[in-house]
Formats: sequence, C-alpha cells, structure tokens
Amino acid sequence: MIIIKQLSTLNFKMRQLRDQDKNIALIPTMGNLHAGHLSLVHEAQKKADIIVVSIFVNPIQFENAEDLSNYPHTLKEDCKKLDDQKVDIVFIPSVIDMYPNGIINQTFVEVPYLSQLLEGHKRPGHFRGVTTIVSKLFNLVRPNIAFFGEKDFQQLVIIRKMVIDMNFNIHIVAVRTVRAHDGLALSSRNRYLRLDERKIAPSLYNVIKNMSQRLNKNDYHIDEIITNAEVTLKKEGLRPDSVAIVDATTLESVNKHTKHAVILIAAFLGKVRLIDSQQVYLNKKK
Repeated sequence: MIIIKQLSTLNFKMRQLRDQDKNIALIPTMGNLHAGHLSLVHEAQKKADIIVVSIFVNPIQFENAEDLSNYPHTLKEDCKKLDDQKVDIVFIPSVIDMYPNGIINQTFVEVPYLSQLLEGHKRPGHFRGVTTIVSKLFNLVRPNIAFFGEKDFQQLVIIRKMVIDMNFNIHIVAVRTVRAHDGLALSSRNRYLRLDERKIAPSLYNVIKNMSQRLNKNDYHIDEIITNAEVTLKKEGLRPDSVAIVDATTLESVNKHTKHAVILIAAFLGKVRLIDSQQVYLNKKK
C-alpha cells in the first residue's frame, strides 16, 4: 500500500496508472474507519484494478468549529485497516493543499434544490461542502468508478446528480448499509453513545422496519406513518429531528407515480445525532 500526501505525487502516480489503462476506484472518506467503510473496499475490489481511499476531514462540510474539532482522528489505525485489506493507495491531503487560497475564497460546487431539502434544510451548507470536496477528489484522482454508502442516502442522490451535471465520466456505485448485530447502522458517531444509549439506539432501525412494512402492505397513509414513527421514537428515548418518506430519485414527496421511495430518519440520542435510511419499492394498486 502506498500512502500519498502530496498533490504532485498523486498526480504523477495517477497519470502512470491511467497510462497503463488501469480501472481505478475511489472511496472518499473522512477516516475513523469501520466495517461500513471496509465494505466499500470489498465492493471496489470486485470491480476495479486499483483502489484509492482518500482520508480528509473536510472543514467546509461541518456546521461549526466544535463539531470539526471533535471529529475523531484515527489515522494510524485507519491505515492499518486499509493495508490489511490490500488497498493500493491512501491519499491523505492537508487542508492547505485542498484549499490553498483559504475557505473564504474557495470556489464551491453546489447541486441546487436537492442540497436544500431534508438534511440540507437542517444543516445549511453541509452538502455544498460535500460536493465541493468530492468534485476536487474526482478531478485529482480521475477514477472510473466511485463508491458511496446508502446510509447517507441524500448525499448519494446529490453526488449522482452532480456527476451528471458536471459531465464527470465516473460510475457511482451505492453500497448497502452495514449494521451491527442489533440493526444499528455503523457510523463514526456511534462511538459517542453512552452504554445505556447504545442499548436504545437500535430502536431507530426498528422504527424504519415498521414503516417499511406498512408501505409494503400498500398502506400509503404517509402522514400517519410518519407521526406514528415520531411517537415511537420519543417513547424509546430518542428525539426525532427529521422523519420523511420521499421519492428515492427526486427526494420530493411520494405521489401516485412513485415506485421507488426511501425512508429517511434523523434523531438525537443524548448529544449524538443518528441517521438511517431504507429504500422501499412501492406496489401501488391501480
């Protein structure tokens, strides 16, 4: 495994690989890697010759300085995990390399409308930060294929739209959410849960499963399903922040034409904000 920190070194290496006609996969991460990230590596190994994993804690997608400073840095452990998985290249740029003129003067890439919905409404500027850094990584690595997890479903939809709009010749692959034995979606945030909170946390996925079951039974009383989910979350000790059932392509409210929907939930458990999602294919009666 090669660890690259300098942009010039990355450019030289990637040019070599492209000249060899290698099929290159990119997995963008902010580090603090867990089995969910490694599942992206496993999927990439099935489809590409070269796996590039980037580790960069992107300051412009955080809402405040405290969240940024609290983000866990586990670089040594992350590199060990990636080396064990036989990743080819780990790219670890600095903030000054990625934003040489400072964040205030940075050119941003933003997907309109989709970035303001749902999570975008709750976290203004977050998706602009995501699409800016992902577009920069796409330009630097120039992969043939890139891998993202389905847990952050809105992010996935937004990146796919950006790829189309910006004419990136990159295939985006979605990888299923990896869960703990009790159903909790794996996340770097889980480490902040207290022991008692960790026992409650799987309730989030249980609520999603119940919502999905109702939809699968052709129960399309969307407002009622959402209200019941919010009530259940509160009873279990979580504080709902956002509960939605939307079209999986447009992220707009489901309608009579929707065939592919997604359940999106964000809820606080103590100070930790958990998110989860599940796709549902609707069988509407004619």
